[in-house]
Amino acid sequence: MYSGAALLLDVHKPAKSKGRGVIFISGSGWQAPLGYGAAPLKGQQIPEWRGALLDAGFTVFAITHRAAPRFTYPAAIDDVQRAIRFVRHNAARYGIDPDRIGGIGGSSGGHLIALAAMRQAPGDASSSDAVDREPATLQCAVLRAAPTDMTKMFGANTVATAAVVSFVGAVPTTPEAQKMFRVASPVSYVTSSAPPVLLLHGDADETVPFEQSVAFEKLLQAQSVPVKLIRVPGGVHGHVFTSTGSPHADFPKILSATTDWLNQYLVAAK
Repeated sequence: MYSGAALLLDVHKPAKSKGRGVIFISGSGWQAPLGYGAAPLKGQQIPEWRGALLDAGFTVFAITHRAAPRFTYPAAIDDVQRAIRFVRHNAARYGIDPDRIGGIGGSSGGHLIALAAMRQAPGDASSSDAVDREPATLQCAVLRAAPTDMTKMFGANTVATAAVVSFVGAVPTTPEAQKMFRVASPVSYVTSSAPPVLLLHGDADETVPFEQSVAFEKLLQAQSVPVKLIRVPGGVHGHVFTSTGSPHADFPKILSATTDWLNQYLVAAK
């Protein structure tokens, strides 16, 4: 709970577990509807992805985080890091290896997974809360159409600009606000110790420019971090890469590439 708001997660368990956990964050533009009856973030976008992940033996944790307009940066990433710590602390309860936890996120959810993965936040050994003593690290990440450089999202298009300003809670017209945009960007934290990253992005995305993933791939490559960018031809911004509701023709291949990545870096990797 945070200020009376319930930060809930759903646990999706496979019939036959590989003992590996995956944090799943839906895209929302970092926004949550106000008012009674609003659907929680944890239940959105997971249906189309869940089946392949469960069939592959992964335990999936779909989370809810604080969001704009009520909350601004760094509330959402604080909640994501707390969720990772919570899952790791309760790994035995969920039947997963606490040292093998991955992350999947789309759009704003991809940004938050990327930010957590790049930050590699350690646990707070001095905390009286056992959960906060756990590290908020991820061992690999899968990012769909993720904004990775907030400074370049501002001004990219009307939708991107409105979303990023709402999330950060500022317009980058002062040195202080510009710094906030940089510290909220995954690109600011890339090092050679970053976990492996699979990037999925449609080349017809008019919300999060395809160049965001291209630039992030180059940055990770420069640090010799395992990374792969899958370009979805004609793919637009959306959790199935279409605006029609029906998945893109390449969606089965995308799901297969996702589970292959998780198998390589959560299951096979030592």
